[in-house]
Amino acid sequence: MTTTIDASGRLVVPKEIRRQAGIRPNSRLEVRFRDGRIEIEPAPVPVRLERKGRLVVAVAPKGTEALSDDIVERTRRNLRHSRSS
Repeated sequence: MTTTIDASGRLVVPKEIRRQAGIRPNSRLEVRFRDGRIEIEPAPVPVRLERKGRLVVAVAPKGTEALSDDIVERTRRNLRHSRSS
């Protein structure tokens, strides 16, 4: 997909790419220039580890949007695939 940068230096990320990446309004992004390319990715959410019974779980700060079932399932598939490769 092709997009442009406006006179103020803002870049519009096409809707389909935002949807696939899970980027929503006010999402924090990391932007870097590496090997002649501009890379943009969602910034990691800071979490704290908390014991819940026998499990240790990651707890995001209050106000952080919950992960959708689709994102959780896609992440599980990607992890399974990367472990089997």
